[in-house]
Amino acid sequence: MANMKIVQGFICWIVLLLLAICPARGEIGSFQKSLPHKTDVPDSILTHIFNAANFYASEVEEYKAELYLKGLLKIHKRNRIIKYIPSMFRLEKGVNTYIHESISKLHYTAPSIYDRKVQSISSTFPGSESRFFDIADFLKFNLYAPSIMEDKVLSPLSKESSIHYNYLLDSVAYRRNGKIYKLRIIPRYPSTQLLEGSCWISSSDWTIRYLDFQGKYDLITFHITMYMGDTPETKYLPHMMNLDIRFKFLRNDLEMNCTGWLNYEEVKFHKKSDLPDKWLTKDQQRYNLTDSYTLTCDTTQLMHDRDSFARIRPLPLSDMEDSLYQAYNERRRISPEDTLKAPPTKLRKNLVLLGQMGDALISSYNIDINKIGNISCSPLINPLLISYSHRNGIAYRQEFKYNKLFHNGRLLHLVPQIGYNFTKKEFYAKLDGEYVYNPRKHGAISVSVGNGNRIYSSIVLDQLQAQPDSTFSFDGLELDYFKDVYLNVSHNIEIINGLTLWTGVSMHWRHAVNGTPEVAQRVRLRYNSFAPRLRIEWTPCMYHYYTNGNRKVNIGSRYPTFLIDYERGIKVLNNSGAYERFEFSAEQKIRIRGMHTIAYHVGGGFFTNQDDMYFVDYVNFANRNLPQGWNDDIGGTFQMLDSRWYNASRHYIRGNMTYETPFLLLYPVGSLLSFIQKERLYGGILFMPHLNPYIELGYGIGTHIFDFGIFIGNEQGKFTSVGCKFTFELFNR
Repeated sequence: MANMKIVQGFICWIVLLLLAICPARGEIGSFQKSLPHKTDVPDSILTHIFNAANFYASEVEEYKAELYLKGLLKIHKRNRIIKYIPSMFRLEKGVNTYIHESISKLHYTAPSIYDRKVQSISSTFPGSESRFFDIADFLKFNLYAPSIMEDKVLSPLSKESSIHYNYLLDSVAYRRNGKIYKLRIIPRYPSTQLLEGSCWISSSDWTIRYLDFQGKYDLITFHITMYMGDTPETKYLPHMMNLDIRFKFLRNDLEMNCTGWLNYEEVKFHKKSDLPDKWLTKDQQRYNLTDSYTLTCDTTQLMHDRDSFARIRPLPLSDMEDSLYQAYNERRRISPEDTLKAPPTKLRKNLVLLGQMGDALISSYNIDINKIGNISCSPLINPLLISYSHRNGIAYRQEFKYNKLFHNGRLLHLVPQIGYNFTKKEFYAKLDGEYVYNPRKHGAISVSVGNGNRIYSSIVLDQLQAQPDSTFSFDGLELDYFKDVYLNVSHNIEIINGLTLWTGVSMHWRHAVNGTPEVAQRVRLRYNSFAPRLRIEWTPCMYHYYTNGNRKVNIGSRYPTFLIDYERGIKVLNNSGAYERFEFSAEQKIRIRGMHTIAYHVGGGFFTNQDDMYFVDYVNFANRNLPQGWNDDIGGTFQMLDSRWYNASRHYIRGNMTYETPFLLLYPVGSLLSFIQKERLYGGILFMPHLNPYIELGYGIGTHIFDFGIFIGNEQGKFTSVGCKFTFELFNR
């Protein structure tokens, strides 16, 4: 009864919100009605602006440019917490102002591939660290596009997004070749997905000449101004950019002022006959965008010499900026007194060791060692790695990554993971390794080893089948659980673009958790399996890709990805049995418009030709024992489904869907939109014996600190469970 009251209250809450939305959406259906009449922007001007933006968003096909960035960092307030923020650079004691400069080669290739190769760096940061100055998202500030900054913000020049903005005509300036309109743009409500500011638009061709906007995303408040190019080739592209960023977190206050300057070497435009979706058509001449390269920094070729950098610096330094370099050089000089200091005492050595151990527990690391590789990990003590769900309880996960890129494009990738579930009191560990020996064809050898979920044997399936649906319950069954250690060895190769063949062997060693004589009378205490495996993955029309040296990178397709997975257990090991497993699925993520997306996953599977005892252990339908984020499965998962159901049937059919949008149910509550970045609707359905069907519905929100969702489970038309999922997302995007 208590669960039913909770469900009824939850449904009433949703209905009330939907009713509240109706008048709000009615008001914004025609956005011109709500604007002040004296400063209204005429319909004809807005129509020209929206039509031009839709055309100019894809006008540039490719460009190459030299990019100069200069950043000045001022620390207004800081405390000990700042050095434990992931990806934060090291700060020197007593130094509150830093400068960092870089010169890069920037290469844009449609659609929306911004690639940057850093060539020279000059900095006053210890070790020339520059992670805080990586402002790649702001380099993608294309106001003509429907969404900007990697789909973080809705553009006010998009007609679809215009319902979220007010447009005011601030002034009109007359020029020889036409008028310059200053358009004042104000969001209708506070939101991290909206901008506020002004842009100056030329009436001769309806291009932006200058823009001045401010906004907020995650923990950053930004103010950006941008001058566009003044030639026919560069008038759609930024020429000079000024960016002010303010970062505040737990009484830490940092401000960065950054200047960007672009010198275009080559600009190419789409032909007038090109269709908007030209990049997704079967034009063999455009498949291979070999000239593109990924965001990278070749440390062996990087220039750090300040005298050499001064000769190629395109913009001069101010006296204050030059004094920062002089002060940095003074700090690096070793005084004679430093060489005469007394050796440290044993107590001081112990204190230093304890401090280093403390840093290892609460600091993140990203170590790039020449000729060895890149090693990265998050802090061992990190609340961001803890998640809670109604099904799995509280769990913790830690992940380490090692990458070694060889000169010919080959790649060695190792990812050890550990995890602990506090509710189930179970420890998990696994190691995933991959060696890409043929990067052009995605040819790779993979190894995965670890301990999996605790699982019961197929003997239980007969007990489940004997129970009628009306009285079914797991609680009355004797579930003899087995611990699992697995080893998967595989080889995959891309036969043609979009079609990948995966072959390998899957091995499991399972032994009973409680090896008592009573259990031994019902099942064997040990069970091994050896199964050759075949997996075929196909994405039709995956024709858009580019290569970086020998490495090939697929971009995407308008069609779903289809998958067939077959496994055949054979008797080659002691205590092994024969079985067959088939699974098939289709999944896709579709952008409807702007930042609105739908992701779905449909599939099924079954076991057959079983001999002796085996384990119903599906690959695409499994309970995840380690905490995952919200995109671990493209179409969503079943958050409320009892973990025992995943191994309870020889066959299943499932479907999951997720709808994500910046504005949905909380649309009328404007004050909340400044905190909530995304809203999500979840739906899932599962067909298997004793459920037929199981339906799960959910609603979630995403913020820059955490993600939260509430879910309702329905079995055979009856609401059976209500629960939630919570994960920290701060610094984890």
